[in-house]
Amino acid sequence: MPINAIVWGENVHEQKNATVREIYPDGMHNTIAAALNADAGIEATTATLQEPEHGLTEQRLAAADVLLWWGHTAHGAVEDAIVERVAKRVWEGMGLIVLHSGHFSKIFKRLMGSPCALKWREAGERERVWVVNPRHPIAEGLGEHFVIEYEEMYGEHFSVPEPLETVFISWFAGGEVFRSGLTWRRGAGNIFYFRPGHETYPTYHDQTVHKVLRNAVKWAHNPLGRYTAVHEAPNVPVEKALEPIVERGPKLHRPGEAGYR
Repeated sequence: MPINAIVWGENVHEQKNATVREIYPDGMHNTIAAALNADAGIEATTATLQEPEHGLTEQRLAAADVLLWWGHTAHGAVEDAIVERVAKRVWEGMGLIVLHSGHFSKIFKRLMGSPCALKWREAGERERVWVVNPRHPIAEGLGEHFVIEYEEMYGEHFSVPEPLETVFISWFAGGEVFRSGLTWRRGAGNIFYFRPGHETYPTYHDQTVHKVLRNAVKWAHNPLGRYTAVHEAPNVPVEKALEPIVERGPKLHRPGEAGYR
């Protein structure tokens, strides 16, 4: 079965900005989905902010293997209930790929537990992306570096938790560097942050970027299925302890009673 991927796009700049609309007449989300669908092992569909429940219903997320997230100007418009719904699915094993300005999205900050802040500059700079973990599956088929001719600069310090792995580091023409490909795991879910993708530049038409995104979807996919036990916090009775024990002292909860959350 192909990997079921959802590309979530804010779909605001495409409607309001003529430059973005010219570069991405079908929307960035559809451009990214088309790049993913070039691989027979991936079946990508899209969802946008404007749809009911932002296109991320319980049923749709339950069937999703990987969610890709691009947002910028309307982070605050994303409903908190949907953010919690997505976080729940990531903990259960759905992969999450956060793109570019999605570093300030509610879902990324929710899962990172940090400000996710950075330096930035819009100047159409050359970005040289160095592959610092060449044996990582996300870097499969890449050389030691690749160049994106026009991009927005992101610079350190990037206030995220220490990553599980660093796959890419970027250098910009202005001199700054940035950890531009990072992985984490939250619960059973694999998370990848990929820096390139400013909306006024044609980054998502770049064939190397397409390769990275397809590799990332395959890496983020957890084939073991949904792990719902991640939410459970059972009160284990004394008589079910693995080794015989004698109950001693007072306790707050009655046998079988649920704990506080």
